[in-house]
Amino acid sequence: MSFSRRTLLVGAVAVAGGGLGLGVFRSRRARDARLGDAPGTLEPNAWLQLTPDGVITLQVDRTELGQGVITGFVTLVAEELDVPPDQVRHALAPVHPLFQDPAQLTGESTSMRKRWEPLRRTGATARTMLLQAAAARWQVDVATLRTDGTGFVVDPATGARLAYGELAAAAGALPVPAEVTLKPPGGWRVIGTDVPRPDTPPKVAGSARYGIDTRLPGLLTAVIRRPSRLRAPALRVDAAAGRAVPGVIDVFAMHAGVAVVADGFWPARTAAARLDVEWAPGPLAGFSTSDVRARQAAALESGEAGRVRDDGDVDAAFARGGRVVSAEYHVPYLAHATLEPMNATLWFRDGGCEAWVPSQGPDMVRQVICDMTGLRRAQVQVHTTLAGGGFGRRATVDYVTEAVEIARRFRQPVQLVWTREDDLAHGLYRESSLHRLRGAVAEDGAIAAWEHRLTSAGLNHLVLPTALPLLMPDWVPPGSAAGAARWLGPRLDGWFPSFNGRQGSVDQPYATPACRVEITAWNPGVPVTIWRSVGHSYNGFVVESFIDELAAAAGADPADYRRRHLAGQPRLLGVLELALERSGWGRPPPGRHQGIAVHEAFGSAVAQVAEVSVDGDAIRVHRVTCAVDCGTAINPDVVRQQLEGGVIFGLSAALYGTITIEDGAVRETNFDGYRLLRLADAPAVDVHIVPSTADPGGIGEVGVPPVAPAVANAVFAATGRRLRSLPLMP
Repeated sequence: MSFSRRTLLVGAVAVAGGGLGLGVFRSRRARDARLGDAPGTLEPNAWLQLTPDGVITLQVDRTELGQGVITGFVTLVAEELDVPPDQVRHALAPVHPLFQDPAQLTGESTSMRKRWEPLRRTGATARTMLLQAAAARWQVDVATLRTDGTGFVVDPATGARLAYGELAAAAGALPVPAEVTLKPPGGWRVIGTDVPRPDTPPKVAGSARYGIDTRLPGLLTAVIRRPSRLRAPALRVDAAAGRAVPGVIDVFAMHAGVAVVADGFWPARTAAARLDVEWAPGPLAGFSTSDVRARQAAALESGEAGRVRDDGDVDAAFARGGRVVSAEYHVPYLAHATLEPMNATLWFRDGGCEAWVPSQGPDMVRQVICDMTGLRRAQVQVHTTLAGGGFGRRATVDYVTEAVEIARRFRQPVQLVWTREDDLAHGLYRESSLHRLRGAVAEDGAIAAWEHRLTSAGLNHLVLPTALPLLMPDWVPPGSAAGAARWLGPRLDGWFPSFNGRQGSVDQPYATPACRVEITAWNPGVPVTIWRSVGHSYNGFVVESFIDELAAAAGADPADYRRRHLAGQPRLLGVLELALERSGWGRPPPGRHQGIAVHEAFGSAVAQVAEVSVDGDAIRVHRVTCAVDCGTAINPDVVRQQLEGGVIFGLSAALYGTITIEDGAVRETNFDGYRLLRLADAPAVDVHIVPSTADPGGIGEVGVPPVAPAVANAVFAATGRRLRSLPLMP
């Protein structure tokens, strides 16, 4: 697409005035649009509908990825509406302006943080309106009435009771109050308790419907024959053998490879395997991950780094002498390996499109469909589904662009299904990164200077092509915003070194009079995207391993050294002390050794103590003790679940995770090569929550960063060997 001054103007307006544009173009009227269609429904806003038959429905506007967002949202509304949580039904919300802030995106552990106050206010508003309606009916002062916690308004003076449903119509006709009073922490009934997850029974029974479970009349299935090398285009396709498979409807070349559409998955996959395709070498031919570290080193030495933190005089601090510690750390490419592979079901009909997609951003799905087809947003309906894991992978909509390209050729619904081989060998990966650190240790053991130089792949070029059109009003031609994004993304990567590389490096918490952080953008073209905990996933490993190295150079206990340098960090100190106490720090069982790591991200602080044993080259993690300060624990059991899951996820990456590329082709194509932690190898995980009434922090990602350094530090305690590369191999 050609780039013009008009494209630049539109893009610049979107970037510079995106927030203003949202305020102007997402009008109050659009944000106030209701979702309840039953007569007499009380709907203080689109989040909540209460019908005259007493049915309470909460629209869950973030994707349920297994992280418990449904449970958390139900808990918040039930608390302020003053009903038991099991009286609140949930629906997976459609795209709606009220839910876009600025996008209807599930990511970076923001769901509970962003909805903590709005959903409580929604419940409190509905409760206030019900009380007002009852007061009008009984002709009494509203201040004399109460709700009883079971869905009734009561008059203590007379004993009269009215069910919420009986009051719904009258309450729905009242003006929505601008201000309401929320319950104080001392008055909470369900916040802070282990509310059972409403999504667990259907998941256990097998009745939960994920995106891949979508079934529609006349549904066709599409698979894509993909090249052996990443991003290689097809030069020649002989489809005769594929077309001969019974049930095959069509075979055609597309941007990602060769699409096969059939009346079922197995005919489509069988036909795809039989195609005779000649592939071009592709842009990554000759590239292998065995060369990555050397190329990253060359990038670091190129002098093209962007300085993102520069406190004090680092050079002078190093020049003063003393003990200087230098270390180089390296992390590999990683897959997301979600249990449910990528899939999307699209049905183009009646001049529009319906989509069933397990995505972390349903409005991004809608926008991609609009951008590719010219449809307006009102012509596209996206049905949000449960998703079998996300970890950042479903925040990218490449699989949706493939589905659009295929499905728009048919009048029947088409479901694109990625195989596990597609997912691992042709996905989008966590970036590989190289880190060089120097630390100066003064005579008294204090950190005199800290320098961290790293390579990181900028992601603006990935985010902007979807984000910019999404932020623009519907009347802007899709090509203008998309073209501006493609032009602007790489430039932003150059102007502002990657946001992912900054996370956990720029804000490393240890006190030092001089600190410098530099980021060099580097990516040879490997498709990368956001991965669970983003840049914290690797910077947590690097920073927490290096502080252990400085402690060793100072001759100090790793825990004491952290205490000394975390002055002014009360949350980190708090979780550190709790983890040390509950883990029995310094008193491991015979044959085991301990390592510690702390990290703060997404509004929460975590400390983990890993207890390991080492037998030759085999590392066994027996126990991980985890302490977390996540502010208010809305549902402590969900907090424990997420930290347990984060530890297991992080351990899989720490012990085994790597994507190996040879001559442009990914070697790992299934779980036999891309190993996950098995039940027999999983440690005991003990989670301890710091009591707090502060606003909630994120919990879905913060458990991942500390586990790799905690294990690596324990291995050092056991063997005296520093493991500075992932996966950990002594």
